[in-house]
Amino acid sequence: MALLITFILGIFILIGVLVIKLSNNSKTVEQLSISIALGTMLSLVLLELLPEVLETFKSKKYIIIISILLGILILKILDKFIPEHDHEFGFSHDCSKDNLIHIGVVSSVAIILHNIIEGMAVYSMTIESLKLGLIVSLGVGLHNIPMGMVIYSTLKNENTKKRVIILLFTVFSTLIGGLLMMLISPLLSETIIGILICITLGMLIYIIIFELIPHLFHCKNKLLSIFGIFIGFIILVISILIE
Repeated sequence: MALLITFILGIFILIGVLVIKLSNNSKTVEQLSISIALGTMLSLVLLELLPEVLETFKSKKYIIIISILLGILILKILDKFIPEHDHEFGFSHDCSKDNLIHIGVVSSVAIILHNIIEGMAVYSMTIESLKLGLIVSLGVGLHNIPMGMVIYSTLKNENTKKRVIILLFTVFSTLIGGLLMMLISPLLSETIIGILICITLGMLIYIIIFELIPHLFHCKNKLLSIFGIFIGFIILVISILIE
């Protein structure tokens, strides 16, 4: 049952994909989905991940800093190997197809790692209490919907085969986390899991500052971006309250 729940979490990502596919005004939905993802990621960083790692490493703040920097460095290095992307620093990103694909790829990397860790956590909770696992899963699933929206909307111009592969990895990432937890749980300490969360935190910070914000900065409809960010924030808050 615990593994089944971690698999179902990936289905929420497909719901986000379905929302984009059924939409008529693709440009508006594209901007809205990226805005929602920004609100969700920003809220996830400030309201969930940061407090969690601060609690884990109360007297070892240097571990947090080093691990976050490592997460940022990983995506920065990945940046260099993603073709057809403007590597200019800061707010130079435009709304071109190539930059959208780039955002989709780096976002997918961070989301996959994040979901693997979440899958591990949900599996552990479900083993302890099925009721608790179901409640937490609903909360996790809710903020997977905008993630699915941003991945599909940014990768819709990518090669179909590559897009399908990335989506499959994303959808099955929570299940992979559940399987990992089942197989290697005796080897994982709270410190190791905490470091993985910090690395994910660094990746999300990189995406927020160097990818999503610069992209939305160049979009004309600023009110739509603000509305999307607010919706993303509400989604995350609801998921936390449900947990």
